[in-house]
Amino acid sequence: MGLKVGVIGYSGNTESEPVKSLRDVCLELGERLGKNYVVFTGGRDGIMELVSKGVRNVDGTCIGILPWEGSDANEYNSLVISTGLDFQMRSFVLVKSVDAVIAIGGEIGTAVEMLATYANRKPLILLRNTGGWVDKIPSVLIDGKYLDNRKMAPVYQAFSVEQVMTILDKLGNVDKCR
Repeated sequence: MGLKVGVIGYSGNTESEPVKSLRDVCLELGERLGKNYVVFTGGRDGIMELVSKGVRNVDGTCIGILPWEGSDANEYNSLVISTGLDFQMRSFVLVKSVDAVIAIGGEIGTAVEMLATYANRKPLILLRNTGGWVDKIPSVLIDGKYLDNRKMAPVYQAFSVEQVMTILDKLGNVDKCR
């Protein structure tokens, strides 16, 4: 089984900004990921819903890690895990469950997830030009690649879905060598 890949980012109505303008890139990412990987999201609305829909479009597997009782799960999840936990604690379950994380835009919840990814020594891929914390974090990276001086895990920057897939392919090949 290949890498398990988490996707994090903006929540909110898919017909409202900033999510609406990211629709095409999220659907494309979901479709590309769904062909090659098991995908994990927060399972709710916003980019989580759009990526899940893309995964579903290609009959892939998307696991939604939901806060609380999971009553606000999107319809495109293959499987919903209702953690009973609040949003932040749910995010740690998601990060612990995957091999790498892709971030798209995002507000404070996404920032928490990005830091948790790094703290858990997992690769983080920033899909740039999607706004929010994804486009703020690069200005503080050490050596253009790390969130602190311990250099615990790489932070990659991709400017297209194709670049995201190239990074994941390289990560998957490294994983196979272990």
